[in-house]
Formats: sequence, structure tokens, C-alpha cells
Amino acid sequence: MNDGVILADYDPAWARRFTIEQDRLRAVLEPEPLTIAHIGSTAIIGLAAKPVIDILIHVADRAQALASIPAVEALGYANVPNYVDPHRVVLIKRRADGERTHHVHVHSDADEVRRHLMFRDRLRTDPVALADYAALKRDLAQRFPADRAAYSKHKTAFIDAMVLGMGGPARKTPWNP
Repeated sequence: MNDGVILADYDPAWARRFTIEQDRLRAVLEPEPLTIAHIGSTAIIGLAAKPVIDILIHVADRAQALASIPAVEALGYANVPNYVDPHRVVLIKRRADGERTHHVHVHSDADEVRRHLMFRDRLRTDPVALADYAALKRDLAQRFPADRAAYSKHKTAFIDAMVLGMGGPARKTPWNP
């Protein structure tokens, strides 16, 4: 099992993997979420990424987020207990060999959902921002190959600056792995 940082070249199969998982999640979640979206680097055509599909699920409130855990676990995900952000539930799916395949982020905070989608959409439409982010990711992957938390933490300032620069909401909770 490798929880380090290994970037893979963009793979068009990532979009198909998201769609398959989105359909599986939609089939088990009651009530239906407000949004299920592909986020993270695997959602950006041409961007190298850790080959883990990040899925954002926006629900109405914390109670619905907590109630979603058993249904998502039934699809092979493991809940990350004691996650620091009170508006988010995180679940991870792994292959039999322990490699991560999917992360599900169940959010009950509309501003955090907006932040994720704004950043994703900016990278999809702004080649300069995409190139800058790609260079940052490559640098961080070289600097922190065995430390996923440090890699992620060091991307935060770039993401925050971009979202705030687009008029998006400020991060409500400090960065957490």
C-alpha cells in the first residue's frame, strides 16, 4: 500500500470511473444529494494527478452527511473517523492491495462546495492557472514523495489565493489532512 505521492499522467478513464461511481452512489443515497461532482486533479483534462477519483457530495445538513455513511460504506468505502471539519465526512475506497481508488467528500457547507467547484472550473478554463498548478504539484511531489499530508497542505495557499481572487468564499476551517 502506498499512501505517498505518485503522480500519473492524465488518464481519460478517470472521467468514466467517476461516472460509474456517481451512478453507484446516487443509487444508494437517500434522500438524493443536492450535488454529486467530480473534483480534484483527476477532474481536470491534461493534469497529472494521484490516480484517486475525488467525489464531492453536497447534502442539506450534517445529519444527512452522517446518515450517508452506512450507504457509502456498503459500496466498499471506509469512513475516516474524527475528521476535523465539522461540515465534511470523508470516506476512502481502496483496492484489495490497499491502494486508494476513490475519496468521497460529503459536504453540508454550501460555501465549501462552491470553493471546490470554483477551483475545479478555473483550472478547466484557464490554461495559465492550470500550468501554474501543474508545476506546483510536480514540485511538491518531488519534495514530499512519502508525505501525502505535506503535499496536500502545501497546495492549500495556491488554492485559497485562486478561489479568493475569483470572489469565492474564504476557507472556514483550517487545512486538515
